[in-house]
Amino acid sequence: MEFFYLLVAAFALLVLWLCSIILEKAGLNKLWTLVLLIPVVNIIMLWAFAFVEWPKVRGKQP
Repeated sequence: MEFFYLLVAAFALLVLWLCSIILEKAGLNKLWTLVLLIPVVNIIMLWAFAFVEWPKVRGKQP
């Protein structure tokens, strides 16, 4: 059972690391990845970032 918790922790760290890379490429602060740890707020955050105007992409739209 301890191995399962180790795998869950490793997976959670991997997801947080990947999300921080995505946010950095979008031009947003990496600390927003901590919001993913809050159960219901993380879903709202994903929806908000999907529709918000990203700073690095702002000037490149046609």
